[in-house]
This record gives sequence, structure tokens and C-alpha cells, in this order.
Amino acid sequence: MRIAVCPGSFDPVTNGHIDIFERASGMFDLFIVGVFHNPNKKPLFTMEERVDLLKKSTEHIKNIKIDCFSGLLNEYVRENDSKIVVRGLRAISDFEYEFQRALLLKKIDSEIETIFMMTSNEYSFLSSSGIKELANFDGNIKGLVPEYVEIKIKQRISDLKKQMNR
Repeated sequence: MRIAVCPGSFDPVTNGHIDIFERASGMFDLFIVGVFHNPNKKPLFTMEERVDLLKKSTEHIKNIKIDCFSGLLNEYVRENDSKIVVRGLRAISDFEYEFQRALLLKKIDSEIETIFMMTSNEYSFLSSSGIKELANFDGNIKGLVPEYVEIKIKQRISDLKKQMNR
């Protein structure tokens, strides 16, 4: 069975992520999206909420599994009987960052391979941080994230603004 792992913080998941998931899932028997805790980021959504957003946004992909983890990626990949990591790329700057991470992963575990996939042109400008910034200033995020995610982002931003005004 060909199993691949696609790790990320996905805070929030965008249509660019979904594009990668749809295309990459066709190459594997099982495609695992692993939401991980990144201590260097302050997420808008909890890990459990991000898993929920991903599950709702990928219901149409039959061979996908949404999961979460903390710790080392190589250990998570091995625990899932995989040797393949899929990384989505938007621009050269993504490649430089992801290439360094892939080389480090290769040094730690020489049997794990990293596959880079370019997102479709229509999503090449999308980032989770850009979506959060746009939503925070009441910008239109329709069509940039799945509809369910759009609703949840607007609710969270509204709740945060209410808390700040107390």
C-alpha cells in the first residue's frame, strides 16, 4: 500500500491546500494530512478545530485521512507505515524553506522521500497567514477557502473582536 503524509499547521486550510490534497491523493492508496503543533506559531484555531475544518473540507476525497501529531515528522511518518512526505509549494521562497527541511529529514532518516508539488496557478498567492490578515480587516475571503472554513473564520474573528472591545 502506498501511503503519503502531508504535514502542516493548516491554520486555516485554504483552497490551495485542497488543490494539493486532491491531486496528490490520486497518487497514493492512502493520503494522510497530519496537522501538527508548531510552537513558533500562535494559531487562530485549536488543533482539534483545524482537524474538524480539514475533515469537513475534504469529505469528497475518499482515500484521505485527517490526523494530528506533535513531535518529529520522521517518527510520525514511520508510525503510519509511510516513507513519503508531500509538500505543497507556491513560490521559490517556499522551495528554499521546504528544501532545507527535506534535507534535514533525509539526514535523520535516509529512507524517507519528500515530494514537492506546485499548487495550481490560481492559488499560488494564497497563504493561511494572508487569509487571516484579510479576514481580520473584513476583507472578502470567499473562494479562497472552503465555505465551511470561511464561516468559521468569520465567527472566530468576530468573537476575538468582541473580546478585545470588552
